[in-house]
Parts: sequence; structure tokens; C-alpha cells
Amino acid sequence: MPKNKGKGGKNRKRGKNEADDEKRELVFKEDGQEYAQVLRMLGNGRCEAMCIDNVKRLCHIRGKMHKKVWIAAGDIILVGLRDYQDDKADVILKYMPDEARLLKAYGELPENIRLNEGIITAMDADEEGDGEEYIEFEDEDIDKI
Repeated sequence: MPKNKGKGGKNRKRGKNEADDEKRELVFKEDGQEYAQVLRMLGNGRCEAMCIDNVKRLCHIRGKMHKKVWIAAGDIILVGLRDYQDDKADVILKYMPDEARLLKAYGELPENIRLNEGIITAMDADEEGDGEEYIEFEDEDIDKI
């Protein structure tokens, strides 16, 4: 029977949490960086995001964030633009919801960005407009059925 030489399994790695709850300093964009909102996750450490400069880019989640910081559709992220590929970018940082609200309050994000609802797709818009109608029965009606 083989000896276990490691320090533990995947549950040990899962238990490591870098204390995400504590407050961190708000990071603003620099040259070669842009704010973006995630449109959809593509898998394989990639996502599609709409940048503030109205360019849709394919973003690659860097290894330091991969499987540690979970990114979902609608999240506000900071991406590093590539000099040689304009349609691709690298995810540098994911903003927490309170940090995204602060960025919007400081005027870094435009007013038309929706922060906490996520992305409204065409399917969601259909559901809002013409929903199903429900018929209410009274107790007497149920007995007849």
C-alpha cells in the first residue's frame, strides 16, 4: 500500500480562504486597464465582458484568481488590455458589490450600468412582459374537481 506523502487532499485546499470579508483598499484603473461588466461565462477560465468603452472583449481569468475568486455574469471587473489584441483582455480584479457601488458613486462607472441585477437577456424581458395567468380556486371549487 502506498504511503501518503502529501499534505492533504482537495478539502485542505478548499479550506484555505484568504479572508475575503475584510475591507481592502479600492483599486482604480490605470493606463492600459478598463472597467468591464461580465456578460457571460464561457468556461475554461474565460468570460465575455462589455468594457466601459463599449467594446465587447473575450477575457481570460488569470491563474491567481482561477478557482479562488468566483466570477458570475453581471459582476464588475477590472481588465488589463492587451497591446497586440484589442478584442481580448485579462481579468485583473473582481470588485465586490459594495466596491462597485463606490466606483459608481465616484463617477468611475457610467450611470447606465446595472450593478446588482445582473444582465437582462431577451428571455428575461419576455418573462417580465407577458407572464402566465393563474386561476384562483376557492375551497368549494376544489371539491367539485
